[in-house]
Amino acid sequence: MDIKAPNPYVKHGHRQIKICVSGAAETGHCGPNALQKAKDLGSEIVRQGGVLVTGATTGFPLWSSMGAKEVGGISIGLSPAATEKEHIQVYKLPVDYMDLIIYTGFGYQMRDILLTRSTDAVILGCGRIGTIHEFTVAFEDDKPIGILEDPGWEMGDEIKMIIEKGHRPNPKIVFDTDPKKLVEKIIDLIFKDKDAAEENKS
Repeated sequence: MDIKAPNPYVKHGHRQIKICVSGAAETGHCGPNALQKAKDLGSEIVRQGGVLVTGATTGFPLWSSMGAKEVGGISIGLSPAATEKEHIQVYKLPVDYMDLIIYTGFGYQMRDILLTRSTDAVILGCGRIGTIHEFTVAFEDDKPIGILEDPGWEMGDEIKMIIEKGHRPNPKIVFDTDPKKLVEKIIDLIFKDKDAAEENKS
């Protein structure tokens, strides 16, 4: 197991990247390999030095959390619920495979804003309207965005159509069918942002 994550307690521990994985809580429409792709994505985020952040839900995000934990990584969830009890009993959401769950109490819509803003980048897998919402929030916040493409789902095509119809080209959006290559592209964009911020500070 080769984990390159830096020690988060060193002086520049803030350089440890946080990547949000967004995707469908119900994956019945995503094809047979969606959950394995989600696990591979979570594993790759950890292997390449990142912390995984999700919406603390079922389906694609949960399986990415499984992948992160299988390789010894850190998995953080932001819940729409206000308490653990509400998270489990009202929203029917899991508590497994997450080291920390932050209970926002803001429902899904406002939770999405906190979720994307607390991370350095967002990666989308197979999703539905909630995933598209997280994409638009990340887009407006100028975050690096990765789109994991697969013949089993249409998310890549849908996002391309939104970008085309929106008439706002964005160089911080990258696409790939390979989770490893997609994470590599996203990390490159993240550190370009971080380096630019450091330069502006000085």
